[in-house]
Amino acid sequence: MKKTVKKAAALKYNLDQTAPQMLAKGKGIIAEKILGVGIEQDIPIYEDPNLVESLLQMDLGEYIPPELYEIVAEILIFIQDLDTLKIAQDKVNINEKSSFRR
Repeated sequence: MKKTVKKAAALKYNLDQTAPQMLAKGKGIIAEKILGVGIEQDIPIYEDPNLVESLLQMDLGEYIPPELYEIVAEILIFIQDLDTLKIAQDKVNINEKSSFRR
């Protein structure tokens, strides 16, 4: 039985950037550390084996190439939707806590 090696890549993106940028990448222990930091920082993790293979070919600090714009944009929209849901859930939780105080 062949053991699967973990692979991970982390991108950063600010609205003033032309495209998302490679922040970190690695395989094995390095990938596990990247994923661990993501979990600790409550950063959404998206799994796509084909995408990670493409991203691992990039250099650190490099902007993603145009052929990856569409898939990465879809992921960013998905993450934004998750953030919106989390904010809404936090507001509900705060309101529920407030209504129980007297």
